[in-house]
Amino acid sequence: MGLLLSYSLRNLAARRMTAAFTVIGMGLVVFVFAAVLMLAHGLERTLVSTGSSDNIIVTREAATSETVSILGRDQAGVVKTEPEIAVGPDAKALTASEIVVLISASKRSNGDAANVVIRGTGPEAFTLRQDIKLKAGRMFAPGTSEVVAGRSVAKNFEGCGLGENVRFAGRVWNVVGVFDAGGSGFDSELWGDAEQVQQAFRRPIFSSVTARLRDPGSFDAMKRRLEADPRLTVEVEREREYYEKQSRATASFIRVIGLAVTILFSMGAMIGAMITMYAAVASRTTEIATLRALGFTRFTVLRVFLAEAFLLGTLGGVLGLVAASFLSLVSVSTTNWDTFSELAFSFSVSPGIIIGSLIFAVLMGVIGGFLPAVRAARADIVNSLRKA
Repeated sequence: MGLLLSYSLRNLAARRMTAAFTVIGMGLVVFVFAAVLMLAHGLERTLVSTGSSDNIIVTREAATSETVSILGRDQAGVVKTEPEIAVGPDAKALTASEIVVLISASKRSNGDAANVVIRGTGPEAFTLRQDIKLKAGRMFAPGTSEVVAGRSVAKNFEGCGLGENVRFAGRVWNVVGVFDAGGSGFDSELWGDAEQVQQAFRRPIFSSVTARLRDPGSFDAMKRRLEADPRLTVEVEREREYYEKQSRATASFIRVIGLAVTILFSMGAMIGAMITMYAAVASRTTEIATLRALGFTRFTVLRVFLAEAFLLGTLGGVLGLVAASFLSLVSVSTTNWDTFSELAFSFSVSPGIIIGSLIFAVLMGVIGGFLPAVRAARADIVNSLRKA
C-alpha cells in the first residue's frame, strides 16, 4: 500500500498545475465556510461575554430586550431588597437600576446613520462588571450631561470620541472617558448618569435591574420568588444567559445564509475535483491496467484514487483555514436584531470550526473523487493494455 501511495503522490506532483487549481478552488470554498462560522461564533462570543455568571438581570416579563422593558421605581426597589443579593464594602446592595434607550448616530467611515445604545446607569455599573476598565479620561460625574463611551463606539461614531460632544434628547453630552469592555457588547454603548438620561428622554422608569448574587446557587429560589411576587411583573435571568439569547437570531441568520452560499460553491469545487480525478484516470489507463495485472485488487486501486482525492481535499482545507485565520484580525459591525442597535465584534475561530472545516474539505474531495475512483477500479485489464 505504501508503494501505491507513493505512486499517487508522484502522479499528483506530475500534474501539479491541475492539482494546484483544484486545491485552490477547494480552499476558497473552505475559506467561505470557515468565515461564516467564525462570523457567527464571533457574534455569539461577544454577546455571551457581555454577561457575568455571578450576575442576574431583571426585566419586564416577555420583554425581548432592555430597550423594550419597563420597570417602575417601586419594582426596582423591591428587587434591591432581596436577601440573595450581595453587598459591597459600603454595606449597600450590589445592584444597578438602568435605563436603556437608542439614539441615531453617524458613522465615521461613511456618515451613514445607525442606532447606538445609551445606558443610563451609575458608578456601581463598574463594580458589577469588573472586566470593564476606563481606558482613557474619567468617569462621568453624577447629575451632569457627561457620558463615557465604549471603545468601539468611540472609534466608529462621530462625536463619540474622548473630548468630543454628541447631541441627543435635546442636549449636548460631553464624552469624558472611554472604557474597554474586553470585546463584549458593552463596547458598543454610551454610558451616562441614569437620572439625567431619564430626564432627557422624559422616561421616569428603568429598563432593567442588574444585581450580583451572594451565591450563584441561590438563583433558582430568587427567580421563583420574584416572578411569583404579585407586586411585580418581571422575568429574572442569569446575565450571561440573557445576552446569549440575544445572539441566537442574528447568528442563526448568518449561518443559514452563509451555509447556503457555501453549499452552492462546494458543488463547483466537487466538480473541479471530479474533473481532476477523471483526467488522472484517463491519462493513467495503462498504468492502472498494469497494476491490476500485477495482482492489485480493484478495491486497492479504488482506495488509492480515493486517497488522492482525500489529499486534495485536506490540502484545500488547510489552505482555506490558514486564509480564514487572518479574519480574526478584522472587526466588523452588524445590527443586533433583538435591540436594533449597532454591535461591533470580531471574527472568532474555535476548535470546532477548525475540525468542521477540515471534515467539510475532505468530504468535498472524497465525494468529487469517488466516481473517477470507481471508474479506475473497474478498468478492463486486457483492453487497457491493448491501447498501450
